[in-house]
Parts: sequence; C-alpha cells; structure tokens
Amino acid sequence: MSGVEGIILDWAGTTVDFGCFAPVNVFLQVFMDNGIEVTVEEARKPMGMLKIDHIKTMLEMKRINDLWREKYGRNFNEEDVYDLYSKFEPLLISSLARFSEPLPDVVETINTLRRSGLKIGSTTGYTDKMLEVVLENAKTYGYEPDFWITPDATNSCGRPFPYMIYRNIEALKLSATCKVVKVGDTKSDIEEGLNAGVWSVGVVVGSSQMGLNYAEFQNLPQIKKNEVIKVTEQAFLDAGADFTINTMKELPELIKKINEFIEEGRRPNAK
Repeated sequence: MSGVEGIILDWAGTTVDFGCFAPVNVFLQVFMDNGIEVTVEEARKPMGMLKIDHIKTMLEMKRINDLWREKYGRNFNEEDVYDLYSKFEPLLISSLARFSEPLPDVVETINTLRRSGLKIGSTTGYTDKMLEVVLENAKTYGYEPDFWITPDATNSCGRPFPYMIYRNIEALKLSATCKVVKVGDTKSDIEEGLNAGVWSVGVVVGSSQMGLNYAEFQNLPQIKKNEVIKVTEQAFLDAGADFTINTMKELPELIKKINEFIEEGRRPNAK
C-alpha cells in the first residue's frame, strides 16, 4: 500500500464517551474528598496522560499546589500522588461501563476504513484494568480495534511518549511512520503523534478539549457551535496537529488527502 496503512485512535473523547466525562467526574470527586476543590478546566488540562501522571500534573498546578499547602501545611509528595490514585482507580473502573458507547459515526467510519484495507489500532491514558471494561462494553455497540495497548505495556511511559504508537506499528505490521495517522481529542494525543512522527489529527466534536456533553453541544445555537469548534480546532493546531476534523465521519476524506500528500513526498509534521 503506497498510502496510509493504519489509523491509531484514542478512546475516551475520540471513539467513546462524548466529552470524555468518565475520568473528569472522578478527578473532581477524588480531590474534593481530600478537601481540595478543583475546576473542570484544571481536571481536563492534562487529559490523555496516564492517570497517575495526570494526578501528579494536577497537583503541580500552582493554584492546586497552594490549596494543598494551605490545607496540609506542606507540599504534596509521591505518597500523596499514590494515595489519590488508589482512590481514583476503583471509582473510575466502577463507572466506565456507563461511558463506553461509541460517538456518532464511529462504528460506520471504522467499517468504511476497514473495507478500504486500513488497520485500526488504539492508544489510551487508561490502564489495562480500565480499558478492559471499556473494550468489553464498546464491543457490544460494534466497535473494536484490531489492536489496543495501554501504558502498562510500555513501563508506564504514556503520552506524550511515542511508545504506544510504536507498539501499534509493530503489532499491525505498518511499514512506515509516514503511513500512520493518529487521531485523538487532547493536546497529549497530538504530542504523542508528533513525537512518534506520524500524521497527528485532532477530532473536535465530543472531545475533552471542547468539554461539552452531547446535549450541551446539540442545544447550542449554530453560531455558538461554530465558535466552540473554531476555538477547539485552534487549540489542536497550536499544539502542532497536522489536521483537525469535526467528527470521525470526515476521517475517510482526510485519509484521501493524506494519501495525496504522501504521493507528493510530503511527510507528517512538516510545517
């Protein structure tokens, strides 16, 4: 195949869980249970990272760090990170089944891509235990990638490290990074793709970056929808994305465009 051979997709906010609310809700709860009120924006900022890294990144934020010192009289330490994570993991796992429904057009789009000969991989910020719940439930809706991996298999080196993408390339027998497209809904996804040297695509509607649930987005007047789409697109482009798409439905046409670029000798991340 002279063009794109494989697509590597994120999970929450990209293929399932419109708005990526499963982890956000639990981050808010765990911090609140420890006497620290964090905002949705703070909880979303590190989205896409391995969840224990996500918690540490939140604790390093100046406002949250100041609140922690005010409440506990000291800076946080690694024991605090693990304590928060130990509370976060079971709460998230218990809720994930409710957040595993594919986003609109995902199943149909994946079927279209497979019929054209493309292989479908995936990466995530979830652990094996977390993703197994999502996998089992997403399958009942008709979505299942050809390969999946979590940071558990890369020595806990999740995004923005490129290792999960490399493992996809190996497992799916993709011949070159320039023939691989990574699609995700966070800046961490974009950075993962950039670091791996593949085409990096941000998907806008339903993304964590946008941060709206399905009803909130659908109920916006069209002019407001256009505004939030534009702001989200720009955030992905500022992070270095090669392209953005509004929804997964646009991905097959984008693949055709990328194939033309490959034929012309263009490569990912060339600005």
